[in-house]
Amino acid sequence: MEFSIDVDVQRRIEEARELGAKEFRPAGLEADRNAAPLPVDHPFFERCIERGEGRTRWQGLNPPSARPAPTRTVVGTLLVMEELAYWDRGIINAIPGPGLPEQSVLSMGTDEQKEKYLGPFLEPDRPRWACFAMTEPGAGSDAAALTTNAKRDGDGWILNGAKCFIGSASRSDWLLVQATVDPSKGRGGQRAFFVERGTEGLGGFKIEKKMGLKSYESTSFTLDNVRVSAAHQLGAGGRNEKKAGFKTAMQTFNAGRPIIAAQAVGMARSVLDEAINFAKIHDLTKKDRVRDRIEGIARRVRKARMMSVRAAWLADQQRANIIEASMSKALGAQIAQESASFALELLGTMGGAGNHIIEKLYRDVKAMDIVEGTGQIQKMLIARSLVGLPR
Repeated sequence: MEFSIDVDVQRRIEEARELGAKEFRPAGLEADRNAAPLPVDHPFFERCIERGEGRTRWQGLNPPSARPAPTRTVVGTLLVMEELAYWDRGIINAIPGPGLPEQSVLSMGTDEQKEKYLGPFLEPDRPRWACFAMTEPGAGSDAAALTTNAKRDGDGWILNGAKCFIGSASRSDWLLVQATVDPSKGRGGQRAFFVERGTEGLGGFKIEKKMGLKSYESTSFTLDNVRVSAAHQLGAGGRNEKKAGFKTAMQTFNAGRPIIAAQAVGMARSVLDEAINFAKIHDLTKKDRVRDRIEGIARRVRKARMMSVRAAWLADQQRANIIEASMSKALGAQIAQESASFALELLGTMGGAGNHIIEKLYRDVKAMDIVEGTGQIQKMLIARSLVGLPR
């Protein structure tokens, strides 16, 4: 592995640190105090657009020669995201942009679909969002068990089903909805469909109440005889039409797991720093037990960081990384929870007041073991891979 960080990545980390302290943490604390995501018209989102955030990586069908194509690495992106999560992981998910489905559209979408759905994110005129809708009330960790169905109807499709815990769904311009076109084929029968906001039958949006990460919305909604044209199927009419199904969705999650792991590491670092600061202020650092716990947590946080960087480095080398990606996700989330538990224990009765950043982080880190595959699922994937069973 190459451990050096180039000048561009270092600059982006420093910018993330400055932005995190100035913008991300205050916005996250505001949302947490109000127990609700920041509203769409919040000035924070306007400033995001002014800074150039919320844009797509797609260069357009006829990109200007003056616009250089981005050459950023997975490792570089991971390190920047770790720093941002240090300040507030929830706000990362709340930032406008094409979000999770962008990679699926880039890799499997037709030129027409990229133009229609990613085009508005090239130079957004306002904060815009998009989302990927897979999780269902009966299909969370087992994504292959989803029941939202798509049936042929003339030259289009009729979608019926329910989704839950979908980030930014109610404010998205469009949703990439995972559905099955043939339940008898299991995973092989899944496809993805673009559903635009305002489409008849798309509704029942409900923003769920959560214990942590309150700065972005996790939304439930229903699809009741939602009709979309054939052109709304991801990859429709192109060479990827039949490939844009379950495997594409899993590739999206696999690529994101080292990033989620790094975000958990960032949160663990934040908790540890706050715990050390609290211990110094209250003269607790003279206690052997406190110093031993701090040392143990710091060592495990660094181990988790190296695992996430390793998984990202393999991705940059275009080498298989499913075991490392799952290991990093399971380990990062576990250590973030250990760090937060120790820090809250250190606070003592002050932790119950609900007004300390450590208490907020304690609630926030729990989600890291759940999102994009629970810790138990990651362990199952690792074990099956090690003994040569299908994943």
